[in-house]
Amino acid sequence: MKTIDNIPTSKIQRATKLVQTGTKIGVNYLKYYGNKLISSEEEAKEQLNKENAEDIYDGLKKLKGSALKVAQMLSMEKNILPRAYVEKFSLAQFSVPPLSAPLVIKTFKKYFKKSPSELFDSFNPNAVSGASIGQVHKASKDGKELAVKIQYPGVADSIASDLAIVKPIAMKMFNIKGEGSDEYFKEVENKLTEETDYRLELQQSQEIVEKCAVIPNLKFPKYYPDLSSDKILTMDWMEGEHLSEFTQRNQSKELSNKLGQALWDFYMYQMHMLRKVHADPHPGNFLVSHKNELIVIDFGCMKEVPTNFYEPYFELAKKENIENPVFFEAKLYELEILRKEDTKEEIVFFSALFHEMLSLFTQPFHKETFDFSDEVFFGKIADLGQKYAKSNELKNMNGNRGSKHFIYINRTFFGLYNLMHDLKATAIKINNFTNY
Repeated sequence: MKTIDNIPTSKIQRATKLVQTGTKIGVNYLKYYGNKLISSEEEAKEQLNKENAEDIYDGLKKLKGSALKVAQMLSMEKNILPRAYVEKFSLAQFSVPPLSAPLVIKTFKKYFKKSPSELFDSFNPNAVSGASIGQVHKASKDGKELAVKIQYPGVADSIASDLAIVKPIAMKMFNIKGEGSDEYFKEVENKLTEETDYRLELQQSQEIVEKCAVIPNLKFPKYYPDLSSDKILTMDWMEGEHLSEFTQRNQSKELSNKLGQALWDFYMYQMHMLRKVHADPHPGNFLVSHKNELIVIDFGCMKEVPTNFYEPYFELAKKENIENPVFFEAKLYELEILRKEDTKEEIVFFSALFHEMLSLFTQPFHKETFDFSDEVFFGKIADLGQKYAKSNELKNMNGNRGSKHFIYINRTFFGLYNLMHDLKATAIKINNFTNY
């Protein structure tokens, strides 16, 4: 893979790069209008989406940092974005052009005040993988194989300016109006800032590894504080196959259920027992070992679940509560989905919308076991996403609905559902986590 010798770090440099990307998109639209004259609207739009997705991703992967992280987050919105964007943006999960070897050495010295050769017995300056915020190198020390994650230069300093640049796009995509939107973007900014603090990630990793060790068929790396800093994180090298690659070749239902149960228990145990959850459930953060264990390798994005959100959120996961109109409406107010200043029309519309959504999304919690390979269930989710993405009534209303905590908790569940579906796990015990 081609390497990168420098990353734009100033606000002007990064904005200029996005303007250049915008120019390419403008050209794509001109081609689109021409293509409509010689082909069908559907074919022309598909080509437009493909070219726009490629140009946007090519621009973001050179910027790295928050801009690329947003693309990674959007790649999980399979029911909102066109397929071309999902396919291209998903590359941000674990396949991003890495920094060149000379830039790696320079960055390492800047962050650690020592060269890699002074800390490790061996260190490969060519990255084995790269993502939005950092890239991973293989090293060794005292007979142990290690993974060393190095943060891209300038990432932490550009979060606020990056979000300011992508904010208009996100607001349009998710129908967020200006009033009240700052709280949502501040939540994202705070979480991205936490992800650039590798000391915090080290602490969170050690905490989760210790507390989730009781769950069978899960495996975690060991972390090394003496070989880590606020921008460099060292852990055991974990041999395994990326979950996305595993799911493409696996034919064993028994193995699908084994790994699916481990994944589900891991998330439910965190959510219900720890009230703090790994909020970045994309395939790049999971490996499958040669012993068919699920390996979790990244704890940069953790979300605390406050009690005043947790309780009403999971009360609405119960079928009897969804079907109780008075109780249901009360919980919508607690979760800030409905507001005291809402008109009667807004109350009726959003109550019906969330009743339809929750009746569908919470189905796994209504049974003792659930089949995540069910294409009908996931087809209904896709159809519902498309229905509201095209809803003119929704577009005319203020889409700023719900507590800020929905951003990462919903992201967690959407990502988890997609991973469970990819695994084709068929017999998952929903409350199995209570055994640990």
